[in-house]
Amino acid sequence: MVYSVMKRIIDQSIPEMVINSTECQWNPADNKVLKDGKDVTFTPEPNRRYEVLLNNFKAIHATDAYYPALPTYNQRAFELNMEIPEADVEKLFVSLITSPEIKQVAELIQKRLGRNLEPFDIWYDGFKARSGLNEDDLTTKTQGLYPTPAAFQADMPNMLRKLGWSAERASYIASKIQVDPARGSGHAAGAAMKGDKARLRTRIADKGMNYKGYNIAVHEFGHNVEQTVDLYDIDYYMLQGVPNTSFTEALAFLFQKRDLFLLGIKDNNPDKEHLASLDALWSCYEIMGVSLVDMQVWRWLYTNPDATPAQLKEAVISISKEVWNKYYAPVFGSKDEPILAIYSHMIDNPLYLPNYPVGHLIDFQIDGFIKGKNFASEVDRIYTLGRLTPQAWMQGAVGNPIAIEPMLKAADEALKAVGK
Repeated sequence: MVYSVMKRIIDQSIPEMVINSTECQWNPADNKVLKDGKDVTFTPEPNRRYEVLLNNFKAIHATDAYYPALPTYNQRAFELNMEIPEADVEKLFVSLITSPEIKQVAELIQKRLGRNLEPFDIWYDGFKARSGLNEDDLTTKTQGLYPTPAAFQADMPNMLRKLGWSAERASYIASKIQVDPARGSGHAAGAAMKGDKARLRTRIADKGMNYKGYNIAVHEFGHNVEQTVDLYDIDYYMLQGVPNTSFTEALAFLFQKRDLFLLGIKDNNPDKEHLASLDALWSCYEIMGVSLVDMQVWRWLYTNPDATPAQLKEAVISISKEVWNKYYAPVFGSKDEPILAIYSHMIDNPLYLPNYPVGHLIDFQIDGFIKGKNFASEVDRIYTLGRLTPQAWMQGAVGNPIAIEPMLKAADEALKAVGK
């Protein structure tokens, strides 16, 4: 049912009369509306989703003239901001999502589910430690610990101590982070000058922070730690920060995957490392496809700068289906699925999505490198390298460039261990 709703969001066919209303019943599968048990005619929502995307393009396109060396936003997003050419990023993504390991992991997931794969299984969550836990029980625990943003803030030094920082260092880092309530799911914003605080915005309901909110808050906490360490502890201010957004996502992922540990919940599964490797690969498979859609949509926009929202909608849906048919249909067995176009990031945060999979690759390499070492010491060492070029930073951090091979190798080992 949720997937049916997603497809209606993508094609903008949700009946306008059911949005924020309980007067009618809506069947998202056949897109029928009932009122008092009778079918009623309706007007679908306008193409607002694609109007926002188009307006973003127009605003950004208007600035192209000020970047003669990089006259398209695609170039600036990759060569200027990420400092990795778009072609190199695309090659990295395609190499992973066409690897034989993907099909093998898909077969394992199908076996675990006991049914054929559905398109929404690109979000299969069963490799994570929390998949075997009752989320309601986790929510009861997080609501008790964090009834308010202030409660989460007060516990940050304790969380950092659990991760290996000394009491003094933990208090120092936490003192430079301010927790605020959020109307959205959560967000992290770093300080731009010493003396200011990084902001952790988190969603806490009336009953307290649910587990999902907590999981996101721990992710944002990782961002804030990065933003604090590489601002306050960099010896030369102009080198403060990280090479690009993927590198802050990497530390956020490193924190997020330790969320149960921070709650005092131990995972005693002997295969936990293997399962984590499979989860990392499957997560990359999903988000890399989404990113390829985002990249291709922006190329289409530059080819069709005078497009209407309706034309853009059809192009996005067409591109998402093409990417699906090329890289996902051979694995899932279904064609023309538009699911890769669902992310709101693509609509309101142009070309941000590719940072996530690159962040996953960096996170995986760092996590493997620091295994058996003190987490806190390694984070302090790595995230005070400064805003170097991406590959120079990675060489300094783990001794190797950004690559898919460590993840594929780990997946091979995991498949041998748990794929029986």
